[in-house]
Amino acid sequence: MNVFANYARYYDLLYRDKDYIGEVHFIRRLINTYAPEALTILELGCGTAKHAVLLAEEGYQINGVDFSQEMLLKAESRICQLPNKLASNLKLFHGDIRQVRLNQTFDVALSLFHVISYQTTNEDLLATFATVKQHLKPRGIFIFDIWYGPAVLTEPPEIRIKRLEDSEIYVTRIAEPEMYPNDNLVDVNYQIFIQDKNSGTTEEIRETHRMRYLFKTELELLLNNTGLKIIDHMEWMSGKPLNINTWGSVFIVESF
Repeated sequence: MNVFANYARYYDLLYRDKDYIGEVHFIRRLINTYAPEALTILELGCGTAKHAVLLAEEGYQINGVDFSQEMLLKAESRICQLPNKLASNLKLFHGDIRQVRLNQTFDVALSLFHVISYQTTNEDLLATFATVKQHLKPRGIFIFDIWYGPAVLTEPPEIRIKRLEDSEIYVTRIAEPEMYPNDNLVDVNYQIFIQDKNSGTTEEIRETHRMRYLFKTELELLLNNTGLKIIDHMEWMSGKPLNINTWGSVFIVESF
């Protein structure tokens, strides 16, 4: 089942306070450091293309892949509103990142907003990393963020409630986590209430997002098995060293 089937309808509203501009500046700094000549990017799990559009504005050519048709419809709508020259630097593809093959290679592969943590089995991760290897040029780099295992075990996830609104609806999202420590998994059970401001009617959506938290040593093993190696890792956005409180981490990987 596609967990984003209903969730996609409210995705941009739920994350409208996300610092996409700051995140793209951070990614740009990483690319400038580890692949300064890069021009082409493959984004695996591009969602509604907010990162992709900002990266295209920085001059990169972006190919985005996502499994959710609903997300891609939103992404296509966003791209259609861009100037033709900018829109021509963006291409979208529907596909499973564990299996997709575009028959071209890129300077950089990206997988942001914990897409890798949605790959919950070793087989899923190996297949995804094989996709990355297949699409990277020699010495190309792969940048991805994850839930960092030491931090998840030190500060386990808690129930969170988020409330927001736009001109048409009120949204309340309740996230209740359930941990499976023997499998390095967390089920995030979402209950979302959407109230129409005009009619007063309320819709309820329930979805479960299964997430895998990961550790550096297991990533090294899985990546090495697919021709990739970790060349750096740090806290997401800050660039500080990883520690037991670093929930958000980013890894920079090179194809060999």
